Amino acid sequence: MSYSQLTECQRYQIYALLKERLSQKAIAENIGCHPSTISREIKNNRGKRGYRPKQAHSLSVERRQTAKKRMKLTAEVKEAIRSLIQQDLSPEQVADYIKKQLNISLHHETIYQFIYEDKAEGGELYKHLRIANKPYRKRYGSYDCRGQIVSRVSIDERPKVVDEKIRIGDWEGDTIIGKGHKGALLTLVERKTLYTIIVPLQGKFADKLKEAVIAVLEPLKERVHTITYDNGKEFAEHKAMAEALDAQVFFAHPYASWERGINENTNGLIRQYFPKGTDLRGITQEQVQFVMDRLNNRPRKTRGGKTPNELFMGLQVDLLAA
Repeated sequence: MSYSQLTECQRYQIYALLKERLSQKAIAENIGCHPSTISREIKNNRGKRGYRPKQAHSLSVERRQTAKKRMKLTAEVKEAIRSLIQQDLSPEQVADYIKKQLNISLHHETIYQFIYEDKAEGGELYKHLRIANKPYRKRYGSYDCRGQIVSRVSIDERPKVVDEKIRIGDWEGDTIIGKGHKGALLTLVERKTLYTIIVPLQGKFADKLKEAVIAVLEPLKERVHTITYDNGKEFAEHKAMAEALDAQVFFAHPYASWERGINENTNGLIRQYFPKGTDLRGITQEQVQFVMDRLNNRPRKTRGGKTPNELFMGLQVDLLAA
């Protein structure tokens, strides 16, 4: 029997059969693979709380992606990246050029990560990024304050499958702040389907935001694999969210809003209904639901003309109905 990678569905089967106390040999026969595959799967992809299919699949995908990345980022490729960035090419342009000249496919996010690793080691490649030369208008707080989130996990460690948008369950989160920094909206967007959740908040306090995130996502727990936030201190309770939702929480780099581009774009759509300068303290759940319905029932060109509700909830709404 030839070796092949296990699918996420097969990992859920393994989990269920382990619960039934079947032997590894019997499990292998049930899902159609060699017993050594089951043994290796359980050994390599179990966590502190035992074997769990969602965690196992994430670990496996991340391991494969990391291996591929290491194979591609040879000394020659790194030198090519460095030379092209120093000529002020963008990471997207560098990826295209390397594909054309070296016949090596790199995701532009891999190049961004290379640049940030260089910066952490004292390098100056980041100064050639166009955004590095633009003044940054901070939305609230200061960089020093926003860097104090304890035990934050960088987006660099996020499984690469998230970038591919091939599964449902990877979310981006942020807050929209009201007039005078009084009142806020929590916004959560699922990357693959663009399904959007909005929750009115009376402030940005971390404990209140944690409760809101858990309350709205816990009913959807099986469709929550990862959440990516910016560096606002309101997300300080990220570990409690991750534990309650059995998910992984990551943080984008400071000043890198494009790393949560879907959420940023969605917040722009929400601002159509709640413009800047709006006092958000009085926003009701009915008002928020109206906006959610408008966004989630809107056909999206980037998703083949389907709506977020169709893709995420399996719901179809006739927009021409009276």
